[in-house]
Amino acid sequence: MITRDEAFELLKKYNKDPFHIQHALTVELVMQWYAKELGFADETEYWGIVGLLHDIDFEIYPEEHCLKAPELLKDGGVSDDIIHAVCSHGYGITVGCGVTIDVEPVHEMEKVLFAADELTGLIGAAALMRPSKSTKDMELKSLKKKYKSKGFAAGCSREVIERGADQLGWELDKLLTMTLQAMAATEDELNARLSVA
Repeated sequence: MITRDEAFELLKKYNKDPFHIQHALTVELVMQWYAKELGFADETEYWGIVGLLHDIDFEIYPEEHCLKAPELLKDGGVSDDIIHAVCSHGYGITVGCGVTIDVEPVHEMEKVLFAADELTGLIGAAALMRPSKSTKDMELKSLKKKYKSKGFAAGCSREVIERGADQLGWELDKLLTMTLQAMAATEDELNARLSVA
């Protein structure tokens, strides 16, 4: 399996925008938190690598997101199971070039990635609105208010987030609560990684 350091170098080969690097690191840490929380602690690094690489093609090929990823990942020596996981987070979404992604999330890890990816963006945007700029003091009630406001973080698809919760067999509140906990628990580590990224 590709190492975490190799995965990060591969990410940086195709992603230069600090926002995209931050999102990749956020999703990596959230996925690692979920792995431990859901009983997959022995797969923590694996879940993290999938999170780190999930948007590898987005910066260069936004109109072909999840379609170009297999080629970039194969060139980087990434295994087919990780390629499947990365592509599955676009399941059912029609990308800019008009193609609908048909790679279905099967493994629990793939379902978590699908559900949490979009939500991390919304939670991150909500944190920036707070005086503390932090997720650590954010309450579920406050997050739900932002979630219900259609104009807030409009680029974060509520439909995708809700489909993600359904695929996991979870209530939306459970997904919101756990992803908020994941981001709060890993915020210090994220800031440490960003300072050296």
